Amino acid sequence: MRRREFISVLGGAAVWPLAGHTQQSEQSSRVGVLIGFPRNDPFIQTIVKAFVQALGRLGWVEGKNLRIDYRFAAGDPALLKTDAEVLVGLSPNAILASPGAAATALQQETHAIPIVFVLLPDPVGQGLVQSLARPGGNLTGFASYDPALMGKWLQLLKEIAPSLARVTAIFNPDTSVASLSNRAIEAAAPSVGVTVALAPVHDNSGIEEAISTLAREPGGGLIILPDSFNETHRDAIITAATRHGLPLIGTPTFPRAGGLLSYMFDPVELHAEAAKYVDRVLKGASPADLPVQYPTKYSLIINLKTAKALGLTVPPGMLDLADEVIE
Repeated sequence: MRRREFISVLGGAAVWPLAGHTQQSEQSSRVGVLIGFPRNDPFIQTIVKAFVQALGRLGWVEGKNLRIDYRFAAGDPALLKTDAEVLVGLSPNAILASPGAAATALQQETHAIPIVFVLLPDPVGQGLVQSLARPGGNLTGFASYDPALMGKWLQLLKEIAPSLARVTAIFNPDTSVASLSNRAIEAAAPSVGVTVALAPVHDNSGIEEAISTLAREPGGGLIILPDSFNETHRDAIITAATRHGLPLIGTPTFPRAGGLLSYMFDPVELHAEAAKYVDRVLKGASPADLPVQYPTKYSLIINLKTAKALGLTVPPGMLDLADEVIE
């Protein structure tokens, strides 16, 4: 299968380090890590492992010159707020926040401790930084995507499922910046020839209701907005979509777990990149002067087995452009 890099025009299990080590040197730094996803998710373990290994390549080793305090909120907004309070209370030298909801929770707790965010859409639009070039406050990092990317998702879903007529966007309003993404989806819908329904959900029963409602008529499809709730409830979403025979597009974890497809950057790489900013902060750099960066490489992932189960024929050109095909 030919691989190709998509340049954006839109703007194994980890061994968990102990929260506390006694062998700290006088030069030891302390880093907080606030993750909105569940700790036991293998993909999240891979992400954290990549971050820690990237810090190691930069000379930061736990138990030697670094202590890391972890908190995992598992898509729970209340727990995210509590975890943010706890981490800020530890007075770390820097905090890694992933995804955007974690950064928002931390900003409400501190305007002094440097925060490096990952997976945060439109940080300027959300008012978390003054500008991409000069954030101006105590936050900077790696934005996840321009909301207009959701229009591309809609186009890809229509391309792989030509009979698509109705799309439901699944999101949790408490953990997702849904208004940004939903506006982009609604704006793109007429040109793709579909109608869009927005489905705010808070639990598995809400997921089932939204998906079963969509499935009552033919031509339905799902857009699973990127956020910690949807990642935490990934299995429930895929199970319901499979049972009702609905194609879906989401983050890379979805086609790898049985969903249809994804078009996105590599979150693992992005968290490894974030380690470089944490390194610079620990060495004295100010977040106010570190420009916010957007991903430039996007990958198309298609689950061919799922496509066949749904009775879909993936266009040859689409297969040729895929970076990963799951068979």
